[in-house]
Amino acid sequence: MEFVANEGKKVQIEVDGEIYLRHAIKTRFVKQGDDYMQLFREYVSPLYQEGDIVSSSEKIIALCQNRVVRRDDIKIGWLAKFLAKFASQQNRGGYGVGMPINMQYAMNKVGVLRVLVASIASGITKLFGIKGVFYQIVGQEVAGLDGFYDGAWEQYHDIGIEIPENPNEVCNEIKEKLGISMMIVDSNDFGQEILGKSEDIVLDEAHLKQLIKDNPAGQGRQQTPLILIRKKNGERDVE
Repeated sequence: MEFVANEGKKVQIEVDGEIYLRHAIKTRFVKQGDDYMQLFREYVSPLYQEGDIVSSSEKIIALCQNRVVRRDDIKIGWLAKFLAKFASQQNRGGYGVGMPINMQYAMNKVGVLRVLVASIASGITKLFGIKGVFYQIVGQEVAGLDGFYDGAWEQYHDIGIEIPENPNEVCNEIKEKLGISMMIVDSNDFGQEILGKSEDIVLDEAHLKQLIKDNPAGQGRQQTPLILIRKKNGERDVE
């Protein structure tokens, strides 16, 4: 097969002296309630070879699981509006708690007290050039929220997409039913998080992050939320 990268990205990457090839798999627009098993069967199975690893955007898995909150269901209070004024406008992946609706979501998810502690700690540590403390305190569920913005797809304007539920179980289910070794990632130009992986993958988390450190997927108009990764010399990274 011919490996293809998104614009501005490279097919080939070197990690710990090993060369890997990455192929951006183009899919249809994934909607809320779609079947992720069917998506992998349709778009990944025809390309997959034993020893490959597939990196999946957390967004498409979460959409399939109906992990969605709607703008109309979040009532923004005065405290969220106030705290949002002092927050950075962006988190690792885009619009963060600098938007009042995202700040309110954070308070609804982890509680007002925890958000206040995170806000104070973040304000203090920023004086010393330390960033990201807010999200370290409030946790991955808040940091991983996506949506509520006018981006490539207007469908995301009025919904927020939460992180997937039981990501390790999803990966193992796809491995068991389709034979595809995979990981679910929250990856963007600011950093990478491995949310889940199938049990057969022997590479450690640090190595897996390096495989996608340049954020090779495209979740806008590229419609390439799945990245097929293959070691160039054909050796296995799964067991």
